[in-house]
Amino acid sequence: MTNQPYGGGYGYGAQEPPLTPYQQPQSQPQAWPGQRYDDPYADQQHTQQWQGQTWETQMQPPVAAAEETSYLPPQDVAPVRVPEPAPAAGAEPEPEYGPATLAGNTRVTDAQRARAEGRSPVIEPGMQPALLTAVLGLLLAGGAALGTYALLVPLVVLQGVTAAGWFRLNGMWPARQGIALGFLGALVADAAMLAADRSPGVILGALGVWVLLSLALQLRSHADPDERIYGLMATVVAAALAIAAGGYLAADADAVVVGAVAVAAATVARALPVATAVLVVVALAAAAGAGYAVGGMASDGALMGAGAAVCALIGHRAASYDYPSRFVHFTAGVALPLAAAGPVVYALGRVFG
Repeated sequence: MTNQPYGGGYGYGAQEPPLTPYQQPQSQPQAWPGQRYDDPYADQQHTQQWQGQTWETQMQPPVAAAEETSYLPPQDVAPVRVPEPAPAAGAEPEPEYGPATLAGNTRVTDAQRARAEGRSPVIEPGMQPALLTAVLGLLLAGGAALGTYALLVPLVVLQGVTAAGWFRLNGMWPARQGIALGFLGALVADAAMLAADRSPGVILGALGVWVLLSLALQLRSHADPDERIYGLMATVVAAALAIAAGGYLAADADAVVVGAVAVAAATVARALPVATAVLVVVALAAAAGAGYAVGGMASDGALMGAGAAVCALIGHRAASYDYPSRFVHFTAGVALPLAAAGPVVYALGRVFG
């Protein structure tokens, strides 16, 4: 027999071997056979946790500090600007577009860009359209001096350019039906005046008929209500300006000569590279002087020339509105100064005639 207890173990007085790194100590003592052992910590087994260092904790990498894992603040780095290629010679520049919207990209017009940059959206036609206006005015004056049918040729040209220029000035292009309708109204008014011995009442009758006709055509349109109203106003005004230019046909020949020459002088003077306020005075003085010279050195000619010049300057200003295109300058910029002066030439001719 040995001194070891039942079930194996070491005898009394023997020393137990030391624990290895991979051996954990027993959590409760061993009991003799037949002996009941009550564990005083049995009710705490579910809450007791091992606080020592285990294999898993030794193999885990060290946790980085919070400063190392936090996001870096945005750095103020200047963006790198890539130079855009210079367009090839003769190539048309690509159109620029505005920001994205729910309805799609909208083109930024030149007028909107000018307003955003603090510039005026008004650009005057310049000297070339002014010279064309002067040539057309001189043709009207020469035609009136020669006779009624000689006056009719430049007048028809003026009426057609007026209708086309007004539609393009309002941003409606192509608008062949509206241009044709306005021009047709002018032709009908001219024919009616010739048939009625150049009676000015025909102009008012033609205006009334063409307003009703334009309204009827727009009511048949399938466009949006706003677009129909805009198209109606553009058509009515274009027809009214083209028909009103027929005032040269209803006026006396002397009044047409004075008024057309005065408009030509005022338009050229207005295109000079001088300040606007000064140019207005210079244009009125040039028109009055031209009327005085052509009208037989009489004060009536000077007053008639100044009155025609006022209407010409209004038409010139209308053709310069809202950053117009080059096509507008060579249509509305040429025709509106003469077309706006047509009714005044007739009225002043009756007053001073």
